[in-house]
Amino acid sequence: MSDIKVKLLSWTNDPEKIVGYAARICYSAEEPLKLLENLGSEQIQKSIRTVKKRGHLSVLEHASFTFLIDGCSRVCTHQLVRHRLASYSQRSQRYVNEEDEGYVVPNTIAKDSGALEAYQKHIDESKELYKQLLAMGIPKEDARFVIPQSVKTTIVVTMNARELLHFFGLRMCRRAQWEIREVAALMLNEVKKVAPTIFEDAGPECISKGFCPEGNIKCYEEVKQQWKS
Repeated sequence: MSDIKVKLLSWTNDPEKIVGYAARICYSAEEPLKLLENLGSEQIQKSIRTVKKRGHLSVLEHASFTFLIDGCSRVCTHQLVRHRLASYSQRSQRYVNEEDEGYVVPNTIAKDSGALEAYQKHIDESKELYKQLLAMGIPKEDARFVIPQSVKTTIVVTMNARELLHFFGLRMCRRAQWEIREVAALMLNEVKKVAPTIFEDAGPECISKGFCPEGNIKCYEEVKQQWKS
């Protein structure tokens, strides 16, 4: 069970206009600022769709987006930070006392009473040991070694549009871990509000490519039907 919150904090001003302009300036002899002034919404959308179709994705890097992600686990952020073309600022366990922080409980554990009881016992014992170590004068940066990975955390993430499309393609796949899939879906909902054309076809790679890159035909057919609905 999770109560993850994702909020888009900031983004490139008029991101689709910037991307569309960057695409058109590559092929136009028109005076640059005049080209910008005369750029209409239909031209912008056409340019974005054309470069995406042709795979000329470098122009998407001119638009960036910054998110607050709160309430996910350290399990999730360990996966998130593997996406290297991004910037991250995460709440530090070296400086922040984690005594009262919550923990994510996976649904597979939550629905099994025996597993949930054992899980909660482990969490409670870990929290108690953490407190004891702090009371002994052990610094937070060392006491944190006993904190389970399920502890909730907060992280600020900045990615450009090209990397976001790559991120969504990988992390919205059904083979991705459930928690980062949830984070990716929430992030996509946020960016669609401010850049709908850029992200209109964002999602699992199988949807954008028309086939499963991992060769799972059954999964692809199921996802395709789900995506249509």
